[in-house]
Amino acid sequence: MKLLFIVLILIVPVAAQSKPSTWDISGYVKYLSSVTDDPQVKDTLYDQLVHTRINTAWHPENSPLKGEMDVRFQAYYGDSVKRVPNFRDQVQTDYELTNLDTTVGDGWESLGYAQIDRLWLDYSHQNLEVTMGRQRIAWGTALVWNVIDLFNPKSVLDFDYEEKPGADALRVQYYTGAVSKVEVAVAPGRTRDRSTIAGFYSTNAFGYDFFAVAGIRKNHWVMGGAWAGSVWDGGFRGEFLLSQAQNGNIAQDDAVLGDSGGSAFATDNPVASIVLSADYTFANSFYIHTECLFNSNGKSEKAGEFWKQAQDSGMLSPSRWSYYQEFAYDITPLTRATIYGIFNPVDHSSIIIPMVTQSLTANLDLLVIGQFASGDRYSEYGEYGKSITLRLKYSF
Repeated sequence: MKLLFIVLILIVPVAAQSKPSTWDISGYVKYLSSVTDDPQVKDTLYDQLVHTRINTAWHPENSPLKGEMDVRFQAYYGDSVKRVPNFRDQVQTDYELTNLDTTVGDGWESLGYAQIDRLWLDYSHQNLEVTMGRQRIAWGTALVWNVIDLFNPKSVLDFDYEEKPGADALRVQYYTGAVSKVEVAVAPGRTRDRSTIAGFYSTNAFGYDFFAVAGIRKNHWVMGGAWAGSVWDGGFRGEFLLSQAQNGNIAQDDAVLGDSGGSAFATDNPVASIVLSADYTFANSFYIHTECLFNSNGKSEKAGEFWKQAQDSGMLSPSRWSYYQEFAYDITPLTRATIYGIFNPVDHSSIIIPMVTQSLTANLDLLVIGQFASGDRYSEYGEYGKSITLRLKYSF
């Protein structure tokens, strides 16, 4: 796989010189300043971050090929670098085969981190499309939790990474009609037990989009489906996934295994995950969004201790129940206020996130966002702390 990425890096510029082609370059530069009350270090942390992203897309004329390579660079300075345990590991996005990243200026109070998070070639011919390399495979219809997203599960709390991580995969899509397609994706892992292969089918009927998915993830079969449509002019979506019993043999890192050497989510019964989502926008721009996540294998207590094991088990939350609620309103055409929260009804922990976005110019935006968590120790959100972040974003 490392050889594959080297070939991808070399072939795009070489091919671009062989025939007339079009290169598109876009991206952004962000500056973030934050103040955090961190319960891990029991102190207030002051941090600065410069986050730069460069997207390069290659579209040769009269060719079925196209490609993309996107690079992001983050320069951290402040208290978190020197005081938060394993800060570098928290910054890094870990990929199964090769990370394509590096650190620059790893000092006492500063850390630079660069990564290629998109690197793919795409071939299209009539109804067939084949994509190879690091790409985003976004399956799912819900806006917060996508349980059928087997390759790129996302976190709504990571507000500064809009693109989300990709997957090192081979993806084949065949369009069977104007609103239907079949696709197969393969993401090899470091071992067979960490690989994922799945099929996906989408179609439209009765005014709804319907999806079906089935495959093998980390040596366990999975199958599920999703839908997206509307009820009374409001959005209505749902997803469900049934997974093979995780009876202790799911691939996990040694650092997150329990005392017995097995997963904390081991069970002899199939595991079900279900999401229901509804949203509505009123005529005056007021927006409301509600979403619920259920994990049959989720924890009823001390969920905060099991985040890493939940991720390795393919779960989007270690808790049995999670509720999401969002309200938003356009104060002016250029100013939007939003507040959303995630609540754990079992351990009564929660995280509330208010934010205001302001468009300053055509390419410059201001965001002020807060994060206020509450809960007992070892609860799902009890160790998240409180923070306020100011972000300026210039897009080009």
